[in-house]
Amino acid sequence: MIPKGGDFSEKIVLKNESAVSPSSPVTLTPARHCVGGALRVMVRRQRACKVGGRGMDRIRITGGQKLNGIIPIAGAKNAALPLMIASLLTDETLILDNVPRLADVALLQRILGNHGVDITVNGKRLGETQYDGQTLHISAANIIDTTAPYELVSRMRASFWVIAPLVARMGEAKVSMPGGCAIGTRPVDLLILALENLGAEIAIDKGYVIARAKNGLKGGRIVFPKVTVSGTHTALMAASLAHGFTEIENAAREPEIADVADCLNKMGAKISGAGSSHIVVEGVPRLKGARHRVLPDRIETGTYAMAVAMTGGDVLLENARVELLQTPLDVLMRCGVSVSPTNAGVRIARNGSGIAPVEVTTAPFPGFPTDLQAQLMALMTRANGTSRITETIFENRFMHVQELVRLGARIQLDGDCATIEGVDALKGAPVMATDLRASVSLVIAGLAAEGETMVNRVYHLDRGFERLEDKLSACGAAIERLSG
Repeated sequence: MIPKGGDFSEKIVLKNESAVSPSSPVTLTPARHCVGGALRVMVRRQRACKVGGRGMDRIRITGGQKLNGIIPIAGAKNAALPLMIASLLTDETLILDNVPRLADVALLQRILGNHGVDITVNGKRLGETQYDGQTLHISAANIIDTTAPYELVSRMRASFWVIAPLVARMGEAKVSMPGGCAIGTRPVDLLILALENLGAEIAIDKGYVIARAKNGLKGGRIVFPKVTVSGTHTALMAASLAHGFTEIENAAREPEIADVADCLNKMGAKISGAGSSHIVVEGVPRLKGARHRVLPDRIETGTYAMAVAMTGGDVLLENARVELLQTPLDVLMRCGVSVSPTNAGVRIARNGSGIAPVEVTTAPFPGFPTDLQAQLMALMTRANGTSRITETIFENRFMHVQELVRLGARIQLDGDCATIEGVDALKGAPVMATDLRASVSLVIAGLAAEGETMVNRVYHLDRGFERLEDKLSACGAAIERLSG
């Protein structure tokens, strides 16, 4: 991310692993590894940690301030990561614009470097601000290693997806079982199913998945038993270089799937139906280089929209696109929040009116996203009545509840359902982030709580939110990062 002061004018070239120093030590959750600090990439540092341990940063919030102003929305992490991985499909350069400056992006740069990928990061351009996304030039001309080791893959689940382009282009891949945040089991069986249906031979040995396709992958029919974003990404990348036609049934419909398919088509792939539950891919012998702009982050958009709903005020979410998160915006309107699309983005306002309670069930796109469930729960702690949220995507995704209760929230859990009784006021207290989305829900609650809230373990935030405290403070929030 951009160092304090906003200067990111120096050009950076990542040449395999030698260009990237290791991150600070990995912090372990009881269930699974999570990234405990970000990477320092030559002269640019990720905001997640300083050399010496910024991974232990905290965020201090004094609640009660309304939000007013403009918040720029960054490129979507959930599109940027698979787009970067798709660079492995071609020996030509893939140029990605509007890539967010996040810890996970830097970690994936290191993982790709381990395979021999060279990445150039553009320097500052005339008219750019510290909030503009970065441009990556990614060249996988010479893949020197088809193994993705445990010490890298264990830090981020999405890095497991390199298995698809590696086996599709190189005929083999050996990838460690993934890590990531502690949200349920999230197995990789559906990703393996997709590769097997395309003719890959799969073996599992000592914690590694080994995929082989000596004579290349062959088109086939993939029927997912349940909607899977990771499985759909894997199937798209693998099928792009497979011999013949591939049909993907019950495919994920998320906007990030369509964005990746759009980029692959620019590279010469023949994909139709992306964004629907039925996708058809005609394999091609090779893919070429292309240039693609990452779509805006709908989860960041929804997060800041709920922050404004919580505090009151009037904020333009610059670059946001309504069609990417219509359901969450509809929920906010049911809560009494004003949502107004503009040419510049989406305007969110709540002035004077209270927060109405809602009942919501998470679901795959176009339903209510699980990645906004924790944020909505924080908002409902101040609703005028009783709300219910049912989580259907991941088990064990209510870990933020006990921390919200520390702030005075009244929440009861019954299996996958949370019942929230709105309270007149939350009270500031020290709280602990447990994962990416849970951590930002605590920030939203702290913005409305009386007194001081201290959010600990904010390295989770830096995996998915770029300059969060700067964006909120620019709109009037009393929020600051404390180092060390």
